[in-house]
Amino acid sequence: MSQRAKENELLLTEIRRIHIECRQAYGSLKVWKELKLRGLNYGKHRVARLRRLHGIEAKRRRRFKVTTRSRKTQQVVPNIVNRCFKTAEPNRVWLGDVTFIATRKGWPYLAILLDLYSRKVIGWSMSNQIDKQLALDALEMAILARSPQSSILHHTDQGSIYASDEYIAKLASNRMIQSMSRKGDCYDNAVAESFFSTLKNELVVGKIFESREQARREIFDYIEVFYNRKRIHQSLGYKTPEMMEQSVAELNRPSNQG
Repeated sequence: MSQRAKENELLLTEIRRIHIECRQAYGSLKVWKELKLRGLNYGKHRVARLRRLHGIEAKRRRRFKVTTRSRKTQQVVPNIVNRCFKTAEPNRVWLGDVTFIATRKGWPYLAILLDLYSRKVIGWSMSNQIDKQLALDALEMAILARSPQSSILHHTDQGSIYASDEYIAKLASNRMIQSMSRKGDCYDNAVAESFFSTLKNELVVGKIFESREQARREIFDYIEVFYNRKRIHQSLGYKTPEMMEQSVAELNRPSNQG
């Protein structure tokens, strides 16, 4: 074999490894970026050509339905975020949403809270019922994880679980300002909707969990092991959520000089 053929064999092995480790979710550009993060500097066209020649393709993405329902009589909270999905640092805007997961033993619900800056899942919970406690548990996890020291803009859709007296009181006691999407407009909460689309395409599509316990274990692994720490995002400059937050922590670390 020629030297280039040998290199292609080694490169193909790495491409296939990334394809499996990253849940068959990456296209050619993300695979190329991931190779660079691993210290393997090959041309992106070479990576794309090898993927194409060997039939390595990312899973096709599917669209999913909104699962929360607004309460017709509730007071509408202003849409303060107003589709401005950029912030300069963590703990400025949190985004929440709820979806359902199919299992052979029923339909458990998953509630999440994301930090807009890093797209990191900072709070999540699962329950057999879509009720206020589901949302409160995710919020409590986020508060314990982040210990926010200043006011935070908290944005969700108009689901009734986010409009309960207990939830609103929890936000107020932690100096959080509530923002809600306009009724029926999923684009007003696009980042949270996008997370669920990603989770379902990369974890759920094509399988049904045997039990709620299995679903919880695999969702824990997806969120805490893969998504937050390993999955690179185009919107983050091909960094992981954890890398984004570490970069801020390094900037804020006191200097020992002087």
